[in-house]
Amino acid sequence: MNTPILALGTILIIVFSWFFSIKYKRYHGIVRFFSFESIFILTLLNYRHWFAEPFSVHQIISWIVLSAAIFPGISGYFLLKRKGKSEGGFENTSVLVKTGVYKHIRHPLYCSLLLLGTGVMFKFPGSLQIILGVVNLTAIFFTALIEEMEMISRFGSAYKEYMKETKMFIPFII
Repeated sequence: MNTPILALGTILIIVFSWFFSIKYKRYHGIVRFFSFESIFILTLLNYRHWFAEPFSVHQIISWIVLSAAIFPGISGYFLLKRKGKSEGGFENTSVLVKTGVYKHIRHPLYCSLLLLGTGVMFKFPGSLQIILGVVNLTAIFFTALIEEMEMISRFGSAYKEYMKETKMFIPFII
């Protein structure tokens, strides 16, 4: 693995986490850092295998999961930008968004990160890659829990009701 690229990428992820979350006292960004970092390291570990053995089971699973990551990420992002009426960073919304993909899951952006990390892991699912996939999964889960506490303090009972109406990451399941 290329150490300068790892160092530069890690610095950029820290800066992103600061400017989009932590700066606004949205502390879920601290835990989310580990998701971003694990996906970044998975990408560095697996980039040589991206197109190797294109019809192998792990590659097919990888492409399906990576494709599935696109919709919740893009639609969730644009809905927050358009309807969330952010105060500062796009995720610092002043309006609880409950339409579109948010009608079915509370964390489409985290769902996308979960799928992205899993898809990259499947490119070459070695022991280290599986460990990093579990780190991503764990980081996303705890990020969502912390963010839900932040949303309850921001939106109160409206968010608690929203939690009863939706699942965290996968409609009707989780």
